[in-house]
Amino acid sequence: MRIAVGGVLHETSTFIDTPTTLDDFEQGFGIYRGEQICERFRGANMCIGGFLDGAEKHGFQAVPLLWGFAYPSGLIQRSAYDSLKREFVDRLEQAEAQGGPVDGVLLDLHGAMVVEGVEDGDGDFIESVRRAIGHRRPIVVAQDLHGNHTARRVAAADAIVGYDTYPHVDMGERGREAAEIIVRTLRGEIRPKMALRQLPLFWGTRCQVTAHPPMDEVLRRVHEIERRPGMISVTIATGFPWADVPDVGASVIAVADGDAALARQAADELGDWIWQHRERWVRPAMTVREALEAGDKLGRYPVLLADHTDNTGGGAPGDSTEVLRTLLELGLEDALILYMVDREAVELARTAGVGARIRLQLGGKSDPRQGPPIDCEAEIAALSDGRFAYDGPMYAGLTGNMGPSAWLKVDLAGRASPERQSVSVVVVTKREQPLDPAFARTLGIDCRKMRYIGLKSSAHFRSGFEKLAGSIYNVDAAGILVHDFSKLPYRRRRRPLFPLEP
Repeated sequence: MRIAVGGVLHETSTFIDTPTTLDDFEQGFGIYRGEQICERFRGANMCIGGFLDGAEKHGFQAVPLLWGFAYPSGLIQRSAYDSLKREFVDRLEQAEAQGGPVDGVLLDLHGAMVVEGVEDGDGDFIESVRRAIGHRRPIVVAQDLHGNHTARRVAAADAIVGYDTYPHVDMGERGREAAEIIVRTLRGEIRPKMALRQLPLFWGTRCQVTAHPPMDEVLRRVHEIERRPGMISVTIATGFPWADVPDVGASVIAVADGDAALARQAADELGDWIWQHRERWVRPAMTVREALEAGDKLGRYPVLLADHTDNTGGGAPGDSTEVLRTLLELGLEDALILYMVDREAVELARTAGVGARIRLQLGGKSDPRQGPPIDCEAEIAALSDGRFAYDGPMYAGLTGNMGPSAWLKVDLAGRASPERQSVSVVVVTKREQPLDPAFARTLGIDCRKMRYIGLKSSAHFRSGFEKLAGSIYNVDAAGILVHDFSKLPYRRRRRPLFPLEP
């Protein structure tokens, strides 16, 4: 049994002006070809790693084609997407010419990929693979919790399996599940039939963390339905609201064994329940000062501020300044910002060297919506080439690279003295949200000793930071990825969505 594996992943924020290029894929998580995929991802907590685990468990030959991942950003340039898609299909055809037809294809995709001229990038990609292998061989797809799912991709695939967790700590597990589904399909043990239920709902980020209410109840219902006779899998997708596409919003996908009516019944049952309780999935965020006041009142440290409007994991530039400015204005010591994306600041720090003091304009350079730069003085506490290994569980087994980076100690306003008091800022040159304390630790920073930590992330930071947190608050600071969706200039969505429209 030979099964092709690979994929192209991107979470596209169409409200960000910067296009995503082929170089962004190369310089992001990277593009891997053939055996490079096995070398990089075997044993890793990623869907592609789960595919490889599945090959070992079930005894099939994984045929690695191409896998590429660009960090979330703006619309993918059509030429970049076409190049990757064409190479994937070419490699599939070459693999079949050399080793005979593959028996099926396992795809690792995101679910919110948007390309210039292609609103449903994931659906287009699956259709291209379907055209290449025909309709008799199965395609099983693993996708993110934040997909904007469409009838197009459901029609092109045999089964779609979405993540069960946010933060996404189950990617490897979902990859192994997808591998089991395709193997059982090929052995004739099951015949997947899929149904999609779209929901006119913008699901609030604060209500999506799967280990906590109210999202934990949603997943309990998902798993209860999955355990019923005849069911193969159930996926809840909370959607990705920063993609201006016709099918933006939440959805349910149900896969049943040979029974399309059962799949439809399951998707509608869960979809109806979610819609009936729609007000539970929306919760307003706090301002920065409100969160700090709440954290101090509770008195459990460190207080973590999730700066979700500047979440680099959703495509934001990573250089908004409101959280840092507030920490400086309030004179809060033992405070840390992870991470500020500012190439100019890093270059200044590297030129000056560790121990030097520099004057700089920090952050706020990418877009006026991110807030103005902060005019400040800082001491360079440490420098790094940006390389580190993730602690996990998210991305466990993988290394990362923030690019040339520095730890700056930014003077608190009006506090210049021999015993300078400061706010720590880790400035980086590559956009990646802080998933765990590993990179900060390489610079000599002990996050456990901080009282306040501002993280440019919505929820994935919980993977590594929740166990050390005293309290956690999502905050609405000035930034591009606003969570008041009435402020986003949608033009392509084709239906009213709650809570924008009652």
